[in-house]
Amino acid sequence: MKPSSYSWSFVDFAAQLADLKDDRYRQILALSTLIEVLVDKGILTPDEIRIKAAEMEAELDQLILY
Repeated sequence: MKPSSYSWSFVDFAAQLADLKDDRYRQILALSTLIEVLVDKGILTPDEIRIKAAEMEAELDQLILY
């Protein structure tokens, strides 16, 4: 039985999704590592990171709403 092109499209989509998940994991790992090193070296504090993240999120919300 020959698989339909729909089946292959679904398999291709699933593979692309898996690749995106892997890329996202690697990006989050790199970012988390960088933050941890900056905190460990005393360059930033966890509170400074939280405050800046909240500021950036608020700015993004403003851009999306207007």
